Amino acid sequence: MTASHLRSVQRVIALAAVVLLCSCRSERPAAAVVLTVPVATAEPATLVNDLVLTAEFRPYQDVEVMAKVAGYVKAIPVDIGDHVKTGDLLATLEVPEVQDEVAKAKALVASAEAAATVAQLSYQRLVDVARRDQGLVPLQDIDLAQSRNLGAAAQLASAQSALASAQAMMEYATIRAPFSGVITHRYASVGSMIQAGVSSQTQAMPVVRLAQNDLLRLVLPVPVSAAGAVKDGEAVDVTVPSLGLTRTYPLTRFAESVQMATRTMDAEVDVPNPDRTFIPGMYAEVRLHLAARPGVLSVPLDAVDGLGTSVKQVYVVRDGVLHVTDVATGLQTPTRVEILSGLHRGDQVVVGRHSGLSDGDKVDPRPAAYEANGTHR
Repeated sequence: MTASHLRSVQRVIALAAVVLLCSCRSERPAAAVVLTVPVATAEPATLVNDLVLTAEFRPYQDVEVMAKVAGYVKAIPVDIGDHVKTGDLLATLEVPEVQDEVAKAKALVASAEAAATVAQLSYQRLVDVARRDQGLVPLQDIDLAQSRNLGAAAQLASAQSALASAQAMMEYATIRAPFSGVITHRYASVGSMIQAGVSSQTQAMPVVRLAQNDLLRLVLPVPVSAAGAVKDGEAVDVTVPSLGLTRTYPLTRFAESVQMATRTMDAEVDVPNPDRTFIPGMYAEVRLHLAARPGVLSVPLDAVDGLGTSVKQVYVVRDGVLHVTDVATGLQTPTRVEILSGLHRGDQVVVGRHSGLSDGDKVDPRPAAYEANGTHR
């Protein structure tokens, strides 16, 4: 073998060695990538679950005042905006038929009184004669006089009852306020024909509409998800944006029934309104304090996967390694959730999206923005 041929072989062997070395290096595993993740610290906090609802003021009582008897409006001394007290006159009706019945009943009473008086005198005279002269008056005549006397008394009682009934109907011609309030609508005027509002089958026209405004009902629709947490007497904060007022009142009552159409339950707050500050129809924002947990272990809401399901997990960082941990949760607010088990105070948990993370991954934990600023959501 010549020297030039030997050098050629050596160059081929060297090139092969370089290719083999590069191939071996490319098969070596790449170094593990360390991900940077935002974390928050599990620590005690006071959690308050508030619910803000839009509510409407309504009169405590609101009725359309109807007439008991049909007639023509003779006088109506009230109008829209007038304040009336219980028993005040609202309207007077002209009812000719009832007036005739009263006149007839009075005449019948007078006639029955006269007949009763005669019957009583006749009976008493016979009794007196029979006592003075025994045997002079037959007992049959006495019995007959007594019967006439009792019949006349019964007729008098019947006539008096008919008169009382007619007078009672006549009293219905005077319409009075059933409670203290304000006239919010007047339907009739002098001369209007008013039908008796005693049957749901008739299209009877009301005389006026009366509303009690010195005490209002604030009606709030509580969603079905919070209906079970509502309690009588619980303090609620009421804000009326149009007036710039915020006041606190106790919750007065709730329906204990969910409306199928809206999936809400009506709850009411009685709001004293002696100075007429609030007007029915105004809207208010009501803050319900459903629950409070002072000093409970909690984490940000976005640290927990599976909220609303039976399996809830968090990604805990310990010594730069991720550990997927099951947790049990309690009270949930719009930003934080109570941890009942699975974490300890001071544990660092990954917040935000957890996609691409697995148990055992090496990570570089960095405080989330709100943690770095020393604030909590």
